[in-house]
Amino acid sequence: MKPLTEQEIRAAFVNCTKGEAKRLSVPRDLAERPWDDLDFLGWRDPQAPDRAYLVTELDGHPRALVLRGSGHPVAGQTRRSMCSMCLTSHTGGVSLMVAPKAGKAGQQGNSVGAYICSDLACSLYVRGKKDAGAGARLHESLTLEEKIQRTVANLAAFIAKVTS
Repeated sequence: MKPLTEQEIRAAFVNCTKGEAKRLSVPRDLAERPWDDLDFLGWRDPQAPDRAYLVTELDGHPRALVLRGSGHPVAGQTRRSMCSMCLTSHTGGVSLMVAPKAGKAGQQGNSVGAYICSDLACSLYVRGKKDAGAGARLHESLTLEEKIQRTVANLAAFIAKVTS
């Protein structure tokens, strides 16, 4: 993914108003992010941990979503869940993230949900740059490039549901 500026990120939101996009919390460390290893940039709002955001590039243009998720995982939770984007399994590290639909459907309260890594670090898990623990990644015969393409396709399908 190519590096994005704060202005590009704010302009890319498809499921909130321009005013909401102007007020939301954008990471201050954009220059330090591992852009070459990211299929999308995802972050949680430090002032409101149930709010999350992600931005990616689709068809040469940045697209960003506002998400609502459950708070951080409950301590002692032992059930494993799998991220629907990158297919990484976590013990307590996957959250249901809900995105209001874009346009009139979103104004009427319609939304789309997906189970996504709570820390939104799917790209780093796929590439082995971040470890989710023993048994987190199933053995597959796919190449790294094919796993990356699958993650990107899953994300594109989720964004298509939000914008349809």
